[in-house]
Amino acid sequence: MAVSPRSSRLLAPLSGRRIFVVEDEYFLADDISRTFRALGADVAGPVGDLEDALRILHDGSILDAAVLDVNIRNEMIFPIARELKARNVHFMFTTGFDRITISPEFQDVPLLEKPIDLPAMAHRLAALIAEPQS
Repeated sequence: MAVSPRSSRLLAPLSGRRIFVVEDEYFLADDISRTFRALGADVAGPVGDLEDALRILHDGSILDAAVLDVNIRNEMIFPIARELKARNVHFMFTTGFDRITISPEFQDVPLLEKPIDLPAMAHRLAALIAEPQS
């Protein structure tokens, strides 16, 4: 039985997508990556510091979306977020902090508070990718 592209997208909603993961909590980063891969994604990273994040951001590869921890080793992720926004790459934030820590320029970016429901996050990211960029 052939699988239609639509049903394939339901079974693996991130299939064929390259998702950038920036998270400094090792086990959470690993869990996010495993979840995304199980849903068909190619994962860029995960990386746990801004220097490595910038390296991936500038390696010339295509990124379809990103999940960014707001606070990476006591540094705010906003320089990475600004560049993703300039490139029209969908992204969402994760944090253990309040939304008030988010720069006003990113108030429209989805924010998931830790602890995170990983399958729900992956499906929300897939829906975000499906939205047209403004």
